[in-house]
Amino acid sequence: MTPHSGTFGSAGERLLQNHLGSAERAAGFYGRQVQPQLTPQMRDFIRLQSMVFISTADAGGECDASFRAGPPGFVVDLDQRTLTYPEYRGNGVLASAGNITENPHLGLLFIDFTHHHIGLHVNGTALLRTDDEQRRAHPHLPVDTAPGRRPDLWVHLVVEEAYVHCSKHIPHLEPAQRPRLSADHRPKDAEYFVAPRPSAPPDCALVPVPGPARDSGAWPARDQVRTTP
Repeated sequence: MTPHSGTFGSAGERLLQNHLGSAERAAGFYGRQVQPQLTPQMRDFIRLQSMVFISTADAGGECDASFRAGPPGFVVDLDQRTLTYPEYRGNGVLASAGNITENPHLGLLFIDFTHHHIGLHVNGTALLRTDDEQRRAHPHLPVDTAPGRRPDLWVHLVVEEAYVHCSKHIPHLEPAQRPRLSADHRPKDAEYFVAPRPSAPPDCALVPVPGPARDSGAWPARDQVRTTP
């Protein structure tokens, strides 16, 4: 759902609404629920959230969905039109940030699974800023959202629309301590969905066999060399 020709909703949305007979119901949703900026209630909600799902696409429209988490308020409410959140080194792929360099459209989905069972969509236009740039502009940014780590970048989102995600199918989740599982019960992250790489053979060293070649200072012939672990 994106602003289109001064109204909410894309051309594709409206085409399907007319085809399926939901245009009147959708118009009611647009008129009451879809906001061009964050309401005070939305801003309060975001400050309490410790996770967000994000969606991006590259210049060709190939999309990617991802997830970010941190202490409550790690997505920082700068004002009613602006949000920002930190990007850390991670696996080095930078899929979401890379998409933003090609296509600035960004979608965020906050969901409260534990208390009010409600969700909030926030869509807008994003740009990337270095940690130094963002802190100069906004000195009150949190310093230690990931203990011991400093953001490589900040995603700076200018809000274009925000609207509710209804509670009907949001499951209830109970907060709990992360269980400690032994290596026998859980593969490493890098091997969780792919087969582990075969282990490398033991390191070997070339050991010259005593003989004329060694004594003469020349490198020994192949049949005069053995390997030892």
